[in-house]
Amino acid sequence: MSLETAAADANYGTTASGSSFYAAMRILPRAQRQAMFQIYSFCRKVDDIADSDAPRPERLAALQQWRDDIDALYRGHPPARLQDYVASVRRFGLKREDFLAIVDGMEMDVPQDIRAPDLATLDLYCDRVASAVGRLSVRVFGLPENDGILLAHHLGRALQLTNILRDVDEDAGLGRLYLPREALLLAGITGDDPSRVIADRGLPKVCLPLAERARIHFQKADEVMNRNSRRMVRAPRIMSKYYHAILDLLIARGFQSPRAPVRVGKMARIAILLRYALI
Repeated sequence: MSLETAAADANYGTTASGSSFYAAMRILPRAQRQAMFQIYSFCRKVDDIADSDAPRPERLAALQQWRDDIDALYRGHPPARLQDYVASVRRFGLKREDFLAIVDGMEMDVPQDIRAPDLATLDLYCDRVASAVGRLSVRVFGLPENDGILLAHHLGRALQLTNILRDVDEDAGLGRLYLPREALLLAGITGDDPSRVIADRGLPKVCLPLAERARIHFQKADEVMNRNSRRMVRAPRIMSKYYHAILDLLIARGFQSPRAPVRVGKMARIAILLRYALI
């Protein structure tokens, strides 16, 4: 390994070290680990743009620059910030359209904050910001094409729906509401003001069906992983078990206000890592 490669690996690892996926990425062989750190770094950078306090036109322009840079990468003229990605793109066959889908997903929050999207829009959002990341990742893990795409579909949605349920109060503080409009109406909630919705007594009637949808996606993801090599699915299995534990904690806590934050304890995280990474 060259000094430059070692430095880049350390840099990407530092960027990812605050991620809940860090342990799952860290167990991978070097080339796979580097590629996953690069994918994570890319996601962090475009997400930071979408979530920044910069004026919306500036954020839109910054995201468009990322699209232009991705296009340049795939034309064989990578800009400096994507130069290190060339080897990973070639080695693992990473798809341009998946990188662009992630940018498109992050941009969905920029022209205006998402508030009570319909189910189709919510599913599109989950596909772009989560399942597209999964489609890049499963190529790095080496899964067969069809099972890889299927795993990305189900696990991406399971993780993102769990995120939405976990972060409902935090998102409301940012003026965002990802809970689907149809579920709100079924619960008798007709507005889309985030602060009012999260205080509504009917909120559990919205969140519990969404939790069940996430649970089904976890189950479908498990079915895919169970028929593939344990070595290939070690990292996604760790991600799945960690987030499934979060979902279980959310359901056990309930969704009625006030809602205490939930966290998977250190020993539980270690147990997941030991069971699926080392044993």
